Amino acid sequence: MRIRCLQHVPFEGPAAIADWASARGHAMAVTEAWRETMPGIDAFDALVVMGGPMGANDDAERPWLRGEKALIRAAITADRRVVGVCLGAQLMADVLGARVYRNAHREIGWLPVDLSPAARSSGLFDGLPDRPVVFQWHGDTFDLPAGAVHLASSEGCRNQAFLAGRRALALQFHVESTAAGVESLLAHCAGEMTPGPYVQDAASIRAATAEGVRRTNAWLFTVLDRLASA
Repeated sequence: MRIRCLQHVPFEGPAAIADWASARGHAMAVTEAWRETMPGIDAFDALVVMGGPMGANDDAERPWLRGEKALIRAAITADRRVVGVCLGAQLMADVLGARVYRNAHREIGWLPVDLSPAARSSGLFDGLPDRPVVFQWHGDTFDLPAGAVHLASSEGCRNQAFLAGRRALALQFHVESTAAGVESLLAHCAGEMTPGPYVQDAASIRAATAEGVRRTNAWLFTVLDRLASA
C-alpha cells in the first residue's frame, strides 16, 4: 500500500504511523504541506493527515490549506483510506461540512477518552479498552459531520473521534506519539500549556509517557491493521 503523509510543521511527523508502515511493508512518502505541492489523488492508496499548531480555519493566513483541504475531500470521496490526527481530524471535519472552533478547554497531557457504543461494536475497535488513556494536545474541536459515526468523547471535549464511511478515520488525540514526539511538543508548544482542568504540567506528562506510548502505539497498530483490510 502507498501511503502519503501530509505534515504541517517539522516537529509533528508520522511518528509511530511510520513505524507501523515500515513493519507492514507499506511505502510512505511525506509532503510538507506548507511548502510543497499537493500530490494527485492517484499518487497514494492511503492518506495520513498530521497535527500542527495552526487552525483548520486559517486559510487566509495559510493559503496552502485550501489545496490540502481539496485533496482530503477528494481522498474521502474516492474512498481512499484516510487517517486524520488532531489538526488532521479537524480538517476532515471541515471538508465534510462540519464546524471547527475553539473548544471550551484545552486538553494537554495523558487523559482518558470514552469509546462510544458504536466504536465498541465496530470492527476497528473491537477488543480494545473502553476508556483508554491517550495523549492530547489541542485547543480546537469540531462538530460531528453529517452521516459520520461518533467514536469517542472525553470530559473536556465531546467529539474526540469519528468514522466517515468505511475508511475515513478522524482522531482528535495522538495515539501515534513517541517519546521523542512528546518532547518535541513540550519544546515547541510550551506556550500553549496555560493552566486549566485538563492541562497537565511537563513533569506529569513525562512521568506517564513511557507507559502511555507503549500502550497507545499497540492500540494504533491494531486499528491501522484493521483499517488497512477494510
